[in-house]
Amino acid sequence: MLLVKQELLGCLASELEKLQPGAADKAVFESPKVAAHGDFACTAAMQLAKPLRQNPRQLAEGLRVALLAAPAFAQWVEAVDIAGPGFINIRLKPQARQQIVREVLVAGPAFGSQPANGLKMIVEFVSANPTGPLHVGHGRQAALGDAISLLLEWTGWRVSREFYYNDSGVQIENLALSTQARVRELAGQPPAIPEGGYHGADIAEIAARYVADHPGDAAGDDLDALLRYAVQEQRKAQDLDMQAFGVKFDTYYLESSLYTDGRVERTVGTLEAHGRTYEKDGALFLRTTEYGDDQDRVMRKSAAKGGTFTYFVPDVAYHVTKWERGFTRAINVQGADHHSTVTRVRAGLQALDAGIPQGYPEYVLHQMVTVMRGGEEVKISKRAGSYVTVRDLIDEVGRDAVRYFFLMRKGDSQLSFDVDLARTQSEENPVYYIQMAHARLCNIFRVGAIWM
Repeated sequence: MLLVKQELLGCLASELEKLQPGAADKAVFESPKVAAHGDFACTAAMQLAKPLRQNPRQLAEGLRVALLAAPAFAQWVEAVDIAGPGFINIRLKPQARQQIVREVLVAGPAFGSQPANGLKMIVEFVSANPTGPLHVGHGRQAALGDAISLLLEWTGWRVSREFYYNDSGVQIENLALSTQARVRELAGQPPAIPEGGYHGADIAEIAARYVADHPGDAAGDDLDALLRYAVQEQRKAQDLDMQAFGVKFDTYYLESSLYTDGRVERTVGTLEAHGRTYEKDGALFLRTTEYGDDQDRVMRKSAAKGGTFTYFVPDVAYHVTKWERGFTRAINVQGADHHSTVTRVRAGLQALDAGIPQGYPEYVLHQMVTVMRGGEEVKISKRAGSYVTVRDLIDEVGRDAVRYFFLMRKGDSQLSFDVDLARTQSEENPVYYIQMAHARLCNIFRVGAIWM
């Protein structure tokens, strides 16, 4: 029916152009508010009545006669009615509606897509710390990010899906120390997991594999080797989680590389050279209030507090790489707890005077997920220890159901994932209902192919 609609719009545009040069842009179809009024509605007669100094209803009647005489209207239109002050309501013949089946069969998987527009877009999502299995919040983010990417691709964008690994900082140090504690526990010592460390069964499993792969360090004394090994194993596990979820990434970017290649230092140096920073109480501040923030933000802590960079500084350096890679548009899908990041990262990018637009990058922030079973909240996973994982849900209800449930509410609203509903084989379960509809559509296309 898309081709039918285009043919009819072409006829309407031609007739409007005859009435007034330049009026073809008013050839627009709307959906009638009442289905009984027809398939398409047009208000062009009412828009042109004043400049043409004609009665809108009489103008609509004239258009009706002209349109019915056009070959496309004669082929596809059952009736053209005039309503109210000059609404043109169009009712299609049954074969016009059925034409959509032919169009779908001819186009195949490309039906509804738009040609490439030559533009690039990077969509960053999930971007979890490699410290444990992906939780349901990451799952919602994966579903949102992948859906956004698919929609962009369908409308002609060349999309790169990117996973940003936060593989540096205090959390990574705690991962190494937690793994070390489990290695020493295997050697008969009492576990000494650090404050803020990780207690999940996955850490004990990684420790056992480390000992098997590194017999020369059964005591876990080589903390650097433990860190590299633990991060590598967690990355493998997270990749498997995403494979089970049907999500693939085009690129992976390591936060640690921003330090090793000097990007963080160069970014800070540029900001200092542009006069966007100042020192106070031994700390280095960025003048973020000049870019809409409610207060200036610390970039580098004082020596007394470790002298390390705060979390948003490498984020600024990272987004410079996106711009330099030719991504003039970027979307970040992140949890609502990243709300404060938006202003700080954008402020840092603007302060660099690198030609990056003010709204770069764009953000889609989502709320977290509550998992319910039997009317009660499910709070922990046997594997992760303190939260429900994406893999838990996939194993419980299947990938399709998990992805659909994560997408059936707006990202900025709280989501309650009802496991019992997701497993129900009835029309109460939206996934089951959609699967039934899909089966029926497949049968329509099968029959349609026979008659083509």
